[in-house]
Amino acid sequence: MIEGIKIVRLKTNKDDRGFFREIFRFSEKFVNHSVGQLSHSLVNEGVIKGWHGHVHQAQWNYVLLGEAKIALKDARVNSPSYGKIKTFEAGVSNPLGYFFPPGVLHGYCCVRGPLHIIYVTSGVYNLEHEIRMNFDYEW
Repeated sequence: MIEGIKIVRLKTNKDDRGFFREIFRFSEKFVNHSVGQLSHSLVNEGVIKGWHGHVHQAQWNYVLLGEAKIALKDARVNSPSYGKIKTFEAGVSNPLGYFFPPGVLHGYCCVRGPLHIIYVTSGVYNLEHEIRMNFDYEW
């Protein structure tokens, strides 16, 4: 596991009318970051997004619709899990929320789309504070 990430199986309450699912509580103890931005991205099937991370910003993600293979890579040189990669699938069939701290790179592949993904970030988008890295990864 990568130090500082958190993957949470979200509880769904269903009945004949539909369902209710709590995605994110701003009071979660593991977040310990203020909230700066809420974003929504649409990704077409087969599209790969990644690799990038943030110098100062933590992030909480939730796949609202579709299915994705997600990969997180620790790029923090002083971290005990430096260089490690954590992969998992999330989406309609596996409702997860996942958190990663600054310095952890993230990427995903839309395996069944369209994919709608929600991001809650601790800061606002700033290209100058992004970490971009290219490396080969088998999706």
